Order: sequence, then structure tokens, then C-alpha cells
Amino acid sequence: MDKLSPAQRSKCMKAIKYKDSLIEVTLRKSLWNQGYRYRKNYSKLPGKPDIALTKYKIAIFCDSEFWHGYDWETRKTDIKSNQLFWINKIERNIERDKEVNSELEKFGWKVIRFWGRDIKKELNECLTKIAKIVEEVSNGEKNNQILRY
Repeated sequence: MDKLSPAQRSKCMKAIKYKDSLIEVTLRKSLWNQGYRYRKNYSKLPGKPDIALTKYKIAIFCDSEFWHGYDWETRKTDIKSNQLFWINKIERNIERDKEVNSELEKFGWKVIRFWGRDIKKELNECLTKIAKIVEEVSNGEKNNQILRY
């Protein structure tokens, strides 16, 4: 049973942003300052990557822990209200992420997924990982794999 009324729940859900979140903006600004040029929420690709380095064919996703199921098997028991809905929704999000990764790989794109907590706490490491992948792509190394940090 939901603790909020339908009107209250609707207001809360409408306030959730699906693009230009704090973690996305933080990573984008840092990439821009390092000289990387990108497309944001690139609609020409499956899944609309949060950041697309089109020159290098790198798609970057900034995944929040709740919506994308960080440590899902242990955390799904934390959901107390409307469990069936939320568990189904988040598990579908996890499955959709895998489908998007697969589609992007088929098109020859490298996929990098960062958890929001890593962007907040270890931004420099995230930037270093992106720079490493850019260097690999620039040198022509073929290693299509999904990179989850």
C-alpha cells in the first residue's frame, strides 16, 4: 500500500528528471572542460545515450542506483510500498539496459555505464576510464565490450 495519495505520488513522480540530472551535468561539464565534444541524449541511437562521443562511437550512460537496479538482488527487499509494481519496473529497466547495450554493440559502438555514486565520488576515475577508451578507439583497437563502472 502506498503511503502517499495518488495526487501526492503523481506530483513526486513528475518532479523526477529523466535528462540533465546532476550526475549527467557533472560528467558532461568535466568532459567539455577536457576538450571532448559530444551529443547529449542522442536520439539517433538506441537508448538515447546521456553522452555520445560520436567521433569515437562511444555511448556513455549515467545510471542512477534506484532506477537501474544497483546491487539489485540485495536491495529489492528494501522496497516497502507497491512492491510488485516497483520490482517489475526496475527489473524491466535492467533488461532494457542490456538490450540497448546489445543494439549499440551491433552498430559498432562502445558502451560505458557509470553509476551515479561513482560520478559523484570518483569523477576523475570516470574521466580517466573514458580517456582510456577514447585512446583505444583512436588507436584502432577492436574490443567491443560493455564497460560497467
